[in-house]
Amino acid sequence: MALLELKDVSVHYPIYNAGSMSLRQRLVQVGTGGRIGGGHHQLVTVQALANVSLTLRDGDAAAIVGHNGAGKSTLLRTMAGIYAPDAGAVTAQGEIGTVFELGAGMDPELSGYENILRVLMLTGRSLEEAKACTSAVEEFSELGDFLSLPVRTYSSGMTMRLMFATATAVQPNILLLDEMFSTGDEEFQARAKDKLHQWIATSEIVVFASHDHGLLKKLCNRFFRLSHSELVEISRDDLRDSSRRES
Repeated sequence: MALLELKDVSVHYPIYNAGSMSLRQRLVQVGTGGRIGGGHHQLVTVQALANVSLTLRDGDAAAIVGHNGAGKSTLLRTMAGIYAPDAGAVTAQGEIGTVFELGAGMDPELSGYENILRVLMLTGRSLEEAKACTSAVEEFSELGDFLSLPVRTYSSGMTMRLMFATATAVQPNILLLDEMFSTGDEEFQARAKDKLHQWIATSEIVVFASHDHGLLKKLCNRFFRLSHSELVEISRDDLRDSSRRES
């Protein structure tokens, strides 16, 4: 049984050499949607998350919405254990899989095949387990001979194919996704969405941050709005109001 729980989680970012610059503080506040705090030695902090609490269990597919800079990516990375909270606690029961920014964990100088092994081993797979997933990545990515070339030669769409195919080669208990369908051709996006539908039907917990509210309504059964570092659960119908706030 999977569980993902946040209790009173707060995360701050330091902004150095901005303590006495009111204009810069205002620009940071507008750009991040976070809260600006003072500090010592000209240190300004942005509160990306403030006392965030939520509990997700088996069968929960949670949508995270909010304007650019609201903290959605920070929230997902805190859930994944990439960022440590300044306060509060994160509890995760089950294996976590992530699909974040393009090329995360990949070495552009290595080939596609080498990156498949690299990324899967970074998630805790053994070399043999990673090798066993290679054929599935080949089939789904449809990159063919390009898998023998360095990833730096790939287009953004090709990188997305490789990243998504690798990340979904083995299904985790908890899947975290961050705005992943903004790149790639329509045919690939359709196949990726179909696979995501299958994952949500068989996985235990999914958290998906996106501005595509139509997609979120199709895939998710719980909805959360992140605004000015605070997370609030909303209804499916409230997504229309959230869209106006994000613009």
